[in-house]
Amino acid sequence: MPLAAPIAAPIAAPSAPPVAVRLETRPRHRVAVLAFAGMAPFELGCVVEVFGLDRPELAAPWYDLAVCAETPEPLPAVGGFTITAAHGLDVLAAADTVIVPGVADVRAPVSAALVAALRTAADRGARIVSICSGAFALAAAGLLDGRAATTHWRYAALLRERHPLVEVTPDVLYVDSGQVVTSAGSAAGLDLCLHLVRRDHGAQTANSVARRLVLPPHRDGGQAQFIKSPVRELPGDDGVAQAMSWALAHLDQPLSVDALAARAHMSPRTFLRHFARQTGTSPIRWLIEQRIAASLPLLEAADSPVEAVAAAVGFDSPVTFRHHFGRCMRTSPSAYRRTFRAR
Repeated sequence: MPLAAPIAAPIAAPSAPPVAVRLETRPRHRVAVLAFAGMAPFELGCVVEVFGLDRPELAAPWYDLAVCAETPEPLPAVGGFTITAAHGLDVLAAADTVIVPGVADVRAPVSAALVAALRTAADRGARIVSICSGAFALAAAGLLDGRAATTHWRYAALLRERHPLVEVTPDVLYVDSGQVVTSAGSAAGLDLCLHLVRRDHGAQTANSVARRLVLPPHRDGGQAQFIKSPVRELPGDDGVAQAMSWALAHLDQPLSVDALAARAHMSPRTFLRHFARQTGTSPIRWLIEQRIAASLPLLEAADSPVEAVAAAVGFDSPVTFRHHFGRCMRTSPSAYRRTFRAR
């Protein structure tokens, strides 16, 4: 992006204490999100929560969010209230990132005005994003032709039927095709938004945002993984929680189920049963996910070979690291590093 003049710090009165001011040396990335009549507010709320809140604790300038609509009139939303957007489709077409959080009816045609705005934004090089059924708007604009994309699992077959040129991938949380990014159902919108933050600002910033949201910075898996019962919060004196905390502090060391069970003061068989009930996964799968997450800032910030990164986070070989990294992140460690170094 072109550099903008830094914002000058205000001059304090002589008696006032010094004020710390963050200087922004470049214009903020403009994000536009679509609002429409009949929308469910959750997806819109996800976008506002991630991109619309100022984050003074972060060094980088945050995003400039605009809520846009085709009409200035109040829009009825699910739940019995209305949304009035401050901006029109002209602002959406001029944004750096355009997010469509759904469509009013997946079987109805997408308006010509929205199609034109999306095409204008794409032609300018803007990043085009959809959440849930918003993929139908992107497909109507021809932006998904020849690309892999996803949507809510309920609509995957219809998207494939209506738009046969789209490579519909129904079993993932989101698909990043570069300029165009699509996500699955509503909650996957949060995964996608954190992924965009990770792309723009790196893993450390995404982790910080995820902590404020009380979310994992990267959620492995896809739409086929349905949790049958909520995972309860682990109390501090819980043996499984103690074992998990210890493991996080020793990821660079060989860790086995037996070692974790010993830390939890349980037999391996009892530990496996309690771990699965309380986390919804297995200890080994959980360890792999934590090690992949720990490798991200190392790949971004250091010039260490991939072999050294693999060893630093506890993988017994670079081959194993690359295998699990590709499964979790859908790219290779080297490609991930190149992407973030380029940014």
